[in-house]
Amino acid sequence: MVGALIMKFVIQIDASPHEAQAANTAYQFIKAALANGHHILLVFFYYDGVCNAQVSSFAGKDDLSGRWSALAREYGLDLVLCVSAAQRRGLVSAEGKDQGLLAPGFRIGGLGQWVDACLKADRILTFTS
Repeated sequence: MVGALIMKFVIQIDASPHEAQAANTAYQFIKAALANGHHILLVFFYYDGVCNAQVSSFAGKDDLSGRWSALAREYGLDLVLCVSAAQRRGLVSAEGKDQGLLAPGFRIGGLGQWVDACLKADRILTFTS
């Protein structure tokens, strides 16, 4: 791709993987962007989006958390959960510690990381329901 513009993206996902198509659409967008040489500075999970990090307990269901983990491992993606949103949904303790419910590759963070990444990005995309 001679002369192609390489973009730096920050992705925010606000939608639960169980209630909307938005999380899967974000996953597909990120895969396509990476395949085309773009950079994903941060994938930030906010509101019900933090549920994407929960290890799936539904046999035979689409395991989006597992796909996120694999994508993070393959491309070194930074998958950050908003600590406040994760606490409100019981995924982390009141102290912000993982309760053993998070898939590999996800980490706890805050809006500060999101703001910092946004300042470095060319584009910010939000996927919501």
